[in-house]
Amino acid sequence: MPTVAPLDLDGHCVTAAFIGGVPHFALADGTVHRLDHGHKSAEVHDGLLCAVPSLDNGTLLTGGEDGKVAEISPDGTVKILAEAGRKWITSIAAGPQGAVAYATGRTATVRLGDGRTRAFECPRSVEGLAFAPKGMRLGIARYNGATLTFPATEGKPLELEWAGAHTGITFSPDGNYVVTTMQENALHGWRLADGRHMRMSGYPAKIKSISWAPKGRWLATSGAPAAIVWPFTGKDGPMGKAPAELGTRGDTMVTNVACHPAEDIVAIGYQDGMVLVARIADQKEVLLRRPGKGAVTSMAWDAEGKRLVFGSDAGDCGVIDIGA
Repeated sequence: MPTVAPLDLDGHCVTAAFIGGVPHFALADGTVHRLDHGHKSAEVHDGLLCAVPSLDNGTLLTGGEDGKVAEISPDGTVKILAEAGRKWITSIAAGPQGAVAYATGRTATVRLGDGRTRAFECPRSVEGLAFAPKGMRLGIARYNGATLTFPATEGKPLELEWAGAHTGITFSPDGNYVVTTMQENALHGWRLADGRHMRMSGYPAKIKSISWAPKGRWLATSGAPAAIVWPFTGKDGPMGKAPAELGTRGDTMVTNVACHPAEDIVAIGYQDGMVLVARIADQKEVLLRRPGKGAVTSMAWDAEGKRLVFGSDAGDCGVIDIGA
């Protein structure tokens, strides 16, 4: 049976993650909490806007309203990687070889592992950032599409156009597709081999959470009263195929999704704080947590896929041990 170790914090949890195997909770007030032989915390920012684990899950990368980009180690050590003055760090992404990308207004900046930086200017504000799974390639979500660029070289960026505001971006694990979340209730995708468009719409709400299954065969998303899971199994991706709907509830919306690191299983968090896990193949569900005090805003599995960390917009956080 799953067991829940609750952690009642005060404020909005932006990101919950396992860093070096230790549960971490980054709150909007700029404090990062961790459960390491007891509850410990570090004051990192004067207002925190974004946080992601490094690629090896060894550190937590954060950006704040104070214009700082920080790196937090599992022991609570805070290292400032960059400072952008009075500009807000609105998005952050972890790249290979210690690279970090962060957004300030219309500028996306990449800090390479050796400390060198490179800035990319966009006509409108940079909304989302993501690195490709292989190589040093950065994706930038922007107004009217996405820009793909190689920060370590001087090559010309690839511009992917689609009208509208694109708010987030992700590469498929095999690197064949780029998918963006949009200001409208939709996803948009491109097949990189030929630039073919993929339109994924029909959502009743904005899609604020997306997660790829481990082999990239499925893309799970929030934004509906069920987790909407798109198949990426043929050369055409989800085009012409209906998505699976997991964990359907008629009375509350899915607000966060997190795919298991090894199996085609999705953890689903809801507006009322409930968490369940569903298997994509047969839609079998297991309840992990009953409704709580706030909407689930972030979830992440540990490397073994045995524990799930979660946070909510009311500071209702914790760790779920799935058991054997």
